[in-house]
Amino acid sequence: MAVHVVLFQPQIPNNTGNIGRLCVGTDCVLHLIKPLGFEITDTQVKRSGLDYWPHLTYHVHDSFEDFIKDFNPEQLYLFTAHATASIWDTSFSLEQDVFLIFGREADGLPETITSKYSNQQLFIPMFSHRVRCYNLANAVAMAVMEVKRQFNT
Repeated sequence: MAVHVVLFQPQIPNNTGNIGRLCVGTDCVLHLIKPLGFEITDTQVKRSGLDYWPHLTYHVHDSFEDFIKDFNPEQLYLFTAHATASIWDTSFSLEQDVFLIFGREADGLPETITSKYSNQQLFIPMFSHRVRCYNLANAVAMAVMEVKRQFNT
């Protein structure tokens, strides 16, 4: 079983670099779905991932449809503030790879994707209404660690 982090059209290179570093440290696979808001260069994304980027397993997909076609994920979870199920109430299966899907920093995942996967949406609990949402890199870290905690890996 592997954990895959999927970033749909990420916009901020530092977030993606930090998520790449997290993926190396947690042995996760990173997927980036175009268009990206940056280029994958030393001065942008790789700088945030420091010297870990060469150890990262990652794939760049031209579209969400190409990602689905290439990997055919059976255990797929979309993270959105509009979800009704908490990640804490979700039991992940050890039998299949887990794919955690995160949207753009500015506006999340489009309705064309969320409507198709309405039963596979999760939210990360918040304890204060003083912020609208978590930073993308922080949200990915919380989600990855919850999956890893459940599998004790």
